[in-house]
Amino acid sequence: MKFFFPDSQDLVSPTYDFIHDEYSPLRVRQRDDRYAHEVLSEPAYDGVLVSKAVVDGSVRGTGKYSMPQRQRIYRMGVRAFFRLPKITATMGDCGSFTYANEPEPPYSIGEVLDFYEECGFDAGVSIDHVILGYSKSGESAPDDWYRRQQMTLECAQKYLDETRARNSTVAPIGAAQGWDPPSYAESVAALQKMGYTRIALGGMIALRTPDIVDCLLAIDDIRSSDVGLHLLGISRIENFDNFRSLGVTSFDSTSAFRQAFMDDRDNYHTADTTYAAIRVPQVEGNVTLKRAILAGRVQQADAVSGERDALMALRDYDAGRVSMTSALDSVLAYERLVIGSKKKSYEEQYRRTLEAAPWRSCQCGLCADHGIEIAIFRGTERNKRRGFHNLATLRKKIALRLEGVQQ
Repeated sequence: MKFFFPDSQDLVSPTYDFIHDEYSPLRVRQRDDRYAHEVLSEPAYDGVLVSKAVVDGSVRGTGKYSMPQRQRIYRMGVRAFFRLPKITATMGDCGSFTYANEPEPPYSIGEVLDFYEECGFDAGVSIDHVILGYSKSGESAPDDWYRRQQMTLECAQKYLDETRARNSTVAPIGAAQGWDPPSYAESVAALQKMGYTRIALGGMIALRTPDIVDCLLAIDDIRSSDVGLHLLGISRIENFDNFRSLGVTSFDSTSAFRQAFMDDRDNYHTADTTYAAIRVPQVEGNVTLKRAILAGRVQQADAVSGERDALMALRDYDAGRVSMTSALDSVLAYERLVIGSKKKSYEEQYRRTLEAAPWRSCQCGLCADHGIEIAIFRGTERNKRRGFHNLATLRKKIALRLEGVQQ
């Protein structure tokens, strides 16, 4: 089971100063900042997935790449641009969610294959038009869903024809869209008939796991033994055994990474549990706190002092200079300034995190370098490092689960 990490230009600065919370004045982002595979002690993913919409933009406007970055990836190629190890695979797709509300995809077959070839991808997914819905058994599907499915299949045939006409080195992956088990099975059957041996299942992100399994079961009834499935945007690691037995050979997901800073509590992952990161927001960067200061409910000097004391107490605790209780008291004192007394405190979650201190035994490489800083919910440099740690943890979970299956 191969794990692909979708690119959104997530990097960290190796020279970031955590004590003063500032970047080096000599920093050049693309030259100096590092991707997850460059800062972790072991590979966190088997490949990267890069969307044309992220690089070139779509109907919603520009993508995540600046013009110099865009020019660089086309000039250097995806492997050199990301400074990837040789063993890391590369896959391109169109980023269909960016144009989901449009009547048809904004790219031509030639434009997409040009993107894949010029950037030097190992594999590329055919153009698809995502179906944003799922139909329960017996329910009729809207005409637009049928239209999108047919459009996706027509694009897949044209894309495969174009790769053959060009004798392209980019391995073709057919995109399948559906809205229930039979429709997904129909799409896969059609793609197999065209000649695809790798098929990406799209539009499943919002589905419940039992619905995904139902679709995979229906697909498995018609799937050729030499056809491997890729789940677009799906992880659900607890179901990997089942997915693998039903023909899934790869998947991509940002869930573990994004939970580091998007989840309310499950921010720091370990092999068997999750922990809440300890929130110490920057006085100048927290909207709620700034409003409280402007309204006169909080004195700015008290906020700055509370922020400083919380950070110092956490670092002293990690160094063994103060007790866990003392560090927690400082964090909670600052928390009361930030959120007031009306919102629920994170006291129990923070106590659990500090008592376990999971970063002390982690072997991802980042935790050993940064200590408790990686468990502090504060700014992009800490939060993304914690996200990179979560990717490394996910990779280990996958390996352990697959090892258990093989045994």
